[in-house]
Order: sequence, then structure tokens, then C-alpha cells
Amino acid sequence: MLYPTQSMDLPYLAIMRNPRSRRARIKLSTQPYRELHRQVLDRDNWQCQLCGFRKNLQVHHKEFRSHSGDDSEDNLITLCPDCHARAHLEF
Repeated sequence: MLYPTQSMDLPYLAIMRNPRSRRARIKLSTQPYRELHRQVLDRDNWQCQLCGFRKNLQVHHKEFRSHSGDDSEDNLITLCPDCHARAHLEF
């Protein structure tokens, strides 16, 4: 279920409630998510945080969105395609 936020300061947020979870998660709309994606890449110095590779970088949710993971800087990490694929296989 989707519940719009009450805050006028954060019009780009939605609160997602997962019936299996006791807490709501933050899910950003497209443009704010792109901005957050860029912030994570900048924070991680535009390199994979596992192997140091610097091409075709992807931003990975440490706690998957499908498992109530937030669209937040603390829940995101920069990975190369190989490390990103391994991260999903290890789950």
C-alpha cells in the first residue's frame, strides 16, 4: 500500500508499508532518486566499494527494496556489475 507523506517539505516521498514488516519504508520518486544515486556515487568516489573498479557503476540497496529497504544513503552502496551480481547471488 502507498501512503503519501503529510510533510509539505518532502513532496517527493512516499511511505510504503510492507504487510510483512512492522515499519514503513521510504521510497523516492524518480528525480529525487536520481539525485540520491548521484550523491552515493560521489560519496563512494565513483568506484566499486568491493573491488575498486571504476566503470559501469551501479548503486545497490544493501537491504533490498523488496524486503522493505529504504531509498536512503545509508542503505545504498556503489558496486561494479560483477560485484553487484555477486551481491544478489549471495542473498
